[in-house]
Amino acid sequence: MNITNTNSFNNTAGFILLGFPCSREIQIFLFVLFLIIYILTLIGNGSIICAVHWDQRLHSPMYILLANFSFLEIWYVTSTVPNMLVNFLSKTKTISFSGCFLQFYFFFSLGTTECFFLAIMAFDRYLAICRPLHYPTIMTGHLCTCLVVNCWLFGFLWFLIPIILISQLSFCGSKVIDHFLCDPGPLLALTCTRASLIEFTCSILSSLLLFVPFIYIMGTYALVLRAVFKVPSAAGRYKAFSTCGSHLAVVSLFYGSVMVMYVKPTSGHEAGTQKTVTLFYSVVTPFLNPLIYSLRNKEVKDALRKFLDNKN
Repeated sequence: MNITNTNSFNNTAGFILLGFPCSREIQIFLFVLFLIIYILTLIGNGSIICAVHWDQRLHSPMYILLANFSFLEIWYVTSTVPNMLVNFLSKTKTISFSGCFLQFYFFFSLGTTECFFLAIMAFDRYLAICRPLHYPTIMTGHLCTCLVVNCWLFGFLWFLIPIILISQLSFCGSKVIDHFLCDPGPLLALTCTRASLIEFTCSILSSLLLFVPFIYIMGTYALVLRAVFKVPSAAGRYKAFSTCGSHLAVVSLFYGSVMVMYVKPTSGHEAGTQKTVTLFYSVVTPFLNPLIYSLRNKEVKDALRKFLDNKN
């Protein structure tokens, strides 16, 4: 393909998101299934936001962070699922060049922000359990706001330059992306020449983003567990475990799947495996998070119950 055709392909033809190739009947079934999951995800995370906003008892850093995390999850799942739903019913399954890279940018920026949020939520639990007497003076409203703002800011700046550089590359051959979203691996596979420096940069940024917060979270919870085992009463230990259990479950679900994919964006994952793993952390995890937090947290359950009773 010559340069003229490549530019035409980049700017007008766009890409084809192959998605989940199957019969029309199964496509419709998947559309209904993921539409239900999407709606329930919005309702679940939206309910947590409303409960925290409505209940004055939840106006503390822990729950403010949880509400912001739920807000993040709403946008995270929205960056992929609506387009996936459209593709289930579409015959062409096309996505414009600009639309593909906008999805790429927002999906990765929101995922990056989630990594940072999980880290500062671990920091909040560490202060609450390991330094309870100093917690009110350290985790002030001002610090909480600064942490939240920085999570969003650095989240949207982390992959900005690599994504801009990838968007400037020339793409040759097939315009088919064997995925349900614009992912760096399939995109880089379509470039005319291998962009080794960009691949290396993406790999380094992904590794730093995933492993540094993950190691920090694990180290934080090692200190938390040590402090919990020193609590004399069984009730106190249970309350501490209950407080941390929800966050640890979310960390396990998210990091357990995402680490498989983005340490080396062009690694040879089979397309089916890549789609399944991506589907898990981009759609299933945001759907499960409200259930995890509400089922394991008595204060959230009580606030949700009162909020729903008031609406009725």
